[in-house]
Amino acid sequence: MTAIEATGTAAPDGPVSATGAVRFVGERRAFWRLLVRGSVLLAFTLGIYRFWLATDIRRFLWSNTEIAGDSLEYTGTATELLIGFLVAIALLVPIYVGLFTAALSLGGIGEVAGLMSIPLLAFLGHFAVYRARRYRLTRTVYRGVRCHQDGSAARYAVCALFWWTLIILTLGLLYPFARASLERFKLRHTYYGNLSGRFAASGFRLFLRGAPMWLLVMGPLIFALAYQLATVDWDKLFAAAAAASSLESFINQLEGGFPAVYAAIVVTLAAGTVSAAMAAILFPVFQAMILRWWLSGLRFDGLTITSHLRTGQIYGAYLRFLWYAALFTLAVVVIGTVAFLAFGALARPRVSAELGELLGVAAAVAYYVAIMLGFSAIHQATVRFALWRYGVESIEVAGLATLDHVQAGGAPSSAVGEGLADALNVGGF
Repeated sequence: MTAIEATGTAAPDGPVSATGAVRFVGERRAFWRLLVRGSVLLAFTLGIYRFWLATDIRRFLWSNTEIAGDSLEYTGTATELLIGFLVAIALLVPIYVGLFTAALSLGGIGEVAGLMSIPLLAFLGHFAVYRARRYRLTRTVYRGVRCHQDGSAARYAVCALFWWTLIILTLGLLYPFARASLERFKLRHTYYGNLSGRFAASGFRLFLRGAPMWLLVMGPLIFALAYQLATVDWDKLFAAAAAASSLESFINQLEGGFPAVYAAIVVTLAAGTVSAAMAAILFPVFQAMILRWWLSGLRFDGLTITSHLRTGQIYGAYLRFLWYAALFTLAVVVIGTVAFLAFGALARPRVSAELGELLGVAAAVAYYVAIMLGFSAIHQATVRFALWRYGVESIEVAGLATLDHVQAGGAPSSAVGEGLADALNVGGF
C-alpha cells in the first residue's frame, strides 16, 4: 500500500483555517499505518526502504494539503532518491579517504587536514541542504505548475558557514539575524511558476521575541562562568596542576588549598541543570515561535501569508510524544524481559555456549533496532505530523487571485543534492 492509498480524505480531527483557503485533510491513523508499515520494512531491508518511506511520507503530507480547494502534489520517486544517494556516496568516499589519509600523515599536513575536515564537512552539509531543497521544490506541483529554485548552493553554504560561526561565538544570540538572512537568500531564489518569492519577516523582531528565552537558558551558564572567574585563582590553580606529580596529588592540593574550586563546580553543575531544564521546557515555545515567524514571512508577488499558530498546540504534540514514548518504553521493557527469560530457559540448555552468545548478540541488535525505529515512528506521528498539520491549519492567505495567472516555469532538478544531504545526515522533509 502506497501513501496515496493510505491517504484519508475525511475531515481532519481539529479546526481548519479560519478563511477556509488552506487546510490539511489527512487522518492521523492513516499516517500511523504508513509509519508502522515503513518501520517494519526498514528493519527487514536493513534501512534501504527509507527512500520509499520518505517518498510515501511526502506524498501523504503534500496530497492532503489543500490550497483554495486544490491539493499539492509530490512527484518525486524513491528510485530517484536511491540513485542520488549512491552518487553522493561515490562523491564523498574519495573526500573521506583523502581526509583520513592526510590525517594519518606526520607533521603539519596531518594537523591541517584535521583542522580543515570540520569546516569542509560543514560546507558540504549546507551545500547539500540547499540542493536538497531545490530537488523537493521541483517535485512540488500545484494546479499543474511546478515550484523551482535557482541560485548558487556554494554561495549559500559560504553564507551559512559565516553566520553559524557568529552564532557559536555569540552563544546563539545572533541566530535570529542569521535565520532571517538565510531565509531571504532561499526565498529570493524560490519560484512558483513565474511567481518569485521573497521573505518579509524581520530578524530583529524574532530577536526581541526570543531574547527572554535566551536569557532563561544561557543566563545560568553565564552566571556560573562569571562566578568561576571571580572566585577561582586560575593562575595559582594552573601552577599547582603543573607542579603535581600525579592526579591524586593534584586532587589532594585542591582539597587543601582551593575550596573555591569545589564551590565553583557545584555552581556550574547547578547552572547546567537549570539551563538544560529550561531548554527542554522552552523548546516547544521556541519551535512554535520560529514556525509562526517563518510562515508569516512568506511572500509570492501579491500573495501574502499570515500564521496564527498557537504555542499550546506544539506543547500538546510534545506531551503526546512523551506519553506514547513512555508506553512504548514500558512495552519494550516487558517484552524484552519476557523474551530474555524465555531464551534463557528454553534455548540455552539446547545450544552450545558459542551459538548461544551469537544468538544473544543478534537478539540484542534486533532489539536495539526495533527500539530506535519505534521511537522514530512515534516522533514522526506526533511531533512532525503536528508541526505540518497545525502549521498548515494556522495559515491565512491574502491575494489568492495571484495564483490564477501563474505561468509554468522551471525544470526537475537532480536528486544528487538530496542524496548528499541524506549521506551527511542533514536531510529533512
